[in-house]
Amino acid sequence: MTKAIDLSGQRFGRLVAIKPQGKSTNGNLRWLCRCDCGNYTEVDGVQLRRGDSRSCGCLRREVMKKQYQNNPAMDVYRGKSDSFYNKDGVSYASIKRSKRNHSGVIGVSFDEKTDHWLARLMFHGHYVLLKSFDTFEEAVEARQHAEIKYLKRVKKVQEA
Repeated sequence: MTKAIDLSGQRFGRLVAIKPQGKSTNGNLRWLCRCDCGNYTEVDGVQLRRGDSRSCGCLRREVMKKQYQNNPAMDVYRGKSDSFYNKDGVSYASIKRSKRNHSGVIGVSFDEKTDHWLARLMFHGHYVLLKSFDTFEEAVEARQHAEIKYLKRVKKVQEA
């Protein structure tokens, strides 16, 4: 049996470990931690040491708020809802082009292993479009048809 590591008083991101609170279901020691925002939370000691848990949840809320403010797609809905979903229930993250997107079209990417273009669209947590195509144009057309069908709108091809 290994000896428990004392994390009392140590800082992990915004959390400061206060005292052990027993063991979690996987056998790891859980720690009562105080967040810089004033909340208390119990966190698995391994998650603290690895850096998986850095706050009580306030950090995630701040990051999401910043993403919300920097997303032009949210301008229409700003002030109308606390939700990060549009009126059709689709996450704004799935309709905003990522900076890692090299095709220039949301939901269209090139798979180097198969040498095909992939078209994807997730709606309410399920892929309603997940197909491969020989050409970029076919993949874009399939994505646009799926957007019309499920999102009730047409996205223009965005410049890369």
